Amino acid sequence: MLSMELVDSFLFSLSKAFSSPIAIFVQIQGCLICLILALGWVLASYVRNREIKRMKDSARAGNSFSFLCHDINELEHSYQANLPRVSVVMPLKGFGEHNLHNWRSQITSLYGGPLEFLFIVESTEDPAYHAVSRLLSDFKDHVDAQVIVAGLSTTCSQKIHNQLVGVENMHPETKYVLFLDDDVRLHPGSIGALTAEMVKNPAIFIQTGYPLDLPSGSLGSYCIYEYHMPCSMGFATGGRTFFLWGGCMMMHADDFRCDRYGVLSGLRDGGYSDDMTLAALAGAHKLLITSPPVAVFPHPLASDLSFSRYWNYLRKQTFVLESYISKVNWTMNRALFSVHCYLSWGFTAPYFMAVVHIAAALRIYAQGYAREETVFVSKGLLLVACLAACTFVELFSMWNLTRVEVRLCNMLSPEAPRLSLGSYNWVLVFVAMVVDNFLYPISAMRSHFSQSINWSGIRYHLKDGKIYKIDRSKDMGPLYTDLGGKHLGRKGAPQKASFLGSLCRSLAQWRRPKKYDV
Repeated sequence: MLSMELVDSFLFSLSKAFSSPIAIFVQIQGCLICLILALGWVLASYVRNREIKRMKDSARAGNSFSFLCHDINELEHSYQANLPRVSVVMPLKGFGEHNLHNWRSQITSLYGGPLEFLFIVESTEDPAYHAVSRLLSDFKDHVDAQVIVAGLSTTCSQKIHNQLVGVENMHPETKYVLFLDDDVRLHPGSIGALTAEMVKNPAIFIQTGYPLDLPSGSLGSYCIYEYHMPCSMGFATGGRTFFLWGGCMMMHADDFRCDRYGVLSGLRDGGYSDDMTLAALAGAHKLLITSPPVAVFPHPLASDLSFSRYWNYLRKQTFVLESYISKVNWTMNRALFSVHCYLSWGFTAPYFMAVVHIAAALRIYAQGYAREETVFVSKGLLLVACLAACTFVELFSMWNLTRVEVRLCNMLSPEAPRLSLGSYNWVLVFVAMVVDNFLYPISAMRSHFSQSINWSGIRYHLKDGKIYKIDRSKDMGPLYTDLGGKHLGRKGAPQKASFLGSLCRSLAQWRRPKKYDV
């Protein structure tokens, strides 16, 4: 009995402390963050909905191929014959459950101009090498495609190395190069839509898009979905954006041939993240990045995506802020680091306070405490009600944007299996919002102090924002990639450690990480 009284006393003290002016500010701030996110998703929904309306209007006007282009005259042979050559470069790593479907969606594009596909692997031992080779053998008479072995990177990340090898091997007459991640599921008209915008506005430096995550049901997959959703509003502008996603980037081929703006050297000489490096170059030279409204791509997540794999993914995402190419870029990354960490914990703190207020109210109701002991709890419950209302608005806005993007994807790929909102668990979405925002600052600080990261069994070490050392091991590291669950072909034993074990190791090794800790 005495112990429960002590617990009640502590609970009431916390609730009273969380009713102080500073605590009230934190809780109101959390409500504002929810509403700002909701507003951003409303605006993003408007842009995507506008594209849906345009497609419907075009279809009503007699264009049955509105999912390919708005003007049916663009399908005339005279127009198609003059389309520029495009080289699609896809760095591959591992082989998973969704890869074949994704690769088929890429090589069966309905782009009418000259088109080649370059699949780049590190070595023939990569499971992706044999899988994509078999796929291409089925399309050898219909698709201009080849598999290229890039070898090991020595001065940059393996992904960037593979991309640059692809650029070296692209056709001499290629005008545009499209970099795609191997887990991107294209629509039939995606390449044509990106190319049309490049032709229309030659000042565009990069065209990009963004994935629509399809959670597999695990908490880890919902955390990744929630992590990507705030960023999605930056890509749903229908035009100019400051955001860049490395999974889809169309650029001028001559920018690489001539090393304009230091594109080639910036990536090759110590580059860790392709999109962060190119975005920094775009900012430094005031170059244009755009994201057309149709550039949203279904991204199915692995059915066995565990929480520990989500943590590994988050670690790699926060680590990119440690890479930079200039002092200005470093300053921008530090600002982004600080703001994101502040807002993440500013978002989660009110929910912890709300739990305390609710627990205190339940104890008062159960034990029948005197009125004077309930005044501060009543104030706390009012704040809880405000937070609940703002959270509902935020979740509804997120649901609406997802609904619109699902609808748009279904219209852009009329022959594909229909996507549905029915598989989304919105209780898990809410839990993922709190969990992901709580863990982000921990991951970011871990990345800041470690200055090294294990990416698919390769450990990269940074110095002055660039890769200066690469460690490899065939027998250590994960067997599967984080998002797609792609098998990496390693002979080592699978990682058995839980997420908590991984997190504890990270905290214990805060300043001195082990060489091959994943």
